[in-house]
Amino acid sequence: MKIGLYFGSFNPVHAGHLIIASHILNETDIEKVWLVVSPQNPFKQEHALLNEYHRLHLVKLATEADNRIKASDIEFNLPKPSYTINTLTWLHEKYPEHEFCIIMGADSFQNLGKWKNAALIIRDYEIYVYPRPGFPVENSIGARLHIVDAPLLQLSATHIRKKVAEGKSIRYMVPDVVLDEIEKGGYYKK
Repeated sequence: MKIGLYFGSFNPVHAGHLIIASHILNETDIEKVWLVVSPQNPFKQEHALLNEYHRLHLVKLATEADNRIKASDIEFNLPKPSYTINTLTWLHEKYPEHEFCIIMGADSFQNLGKWKNAALIIRDYEIYVYPRPGFPVENSIGARLHIVDAPLLQLSATHIRKKVAEGKSIRYMVPDVVLDEIEKGGYYKK
């Protein structure tokens, strides 16, 4: 089975993430998408993150009604910070029957050359890139690249966290079950 790995902090998961995952499933040969919750992204400040188990729980709630999309805690049991190459290597060994590929935004693709063991990732894995405003996709690194014409959304987890901290509504930006859990847990309030 061809599985697309969509890595992220998902702090919190929002409609944009889910629309991208659904679009990839509808418009490519990828059969399932795993939203891989990263406990600690080496490029992000840990103190700004909601606890990883809370973030995973929100992703599970957001995806429970769609069996094509799965919340994954694979990186919770790997060394921190989470390096994509370590996760890919572990998954390849554990699930040799599956073909894994990577889903990322154009902004992340621009930084791929700086990732740990980027040459191995580029050599061994297909990469599906969706557009992000202000980030043209140029494949100067020779990746096996698929540019996916996914909807452009000006929605970010940073914006959502800011609205929650300001006491403003995030309805429609996140699934209702995620909104309910954020409110119930008091997440992202100052």
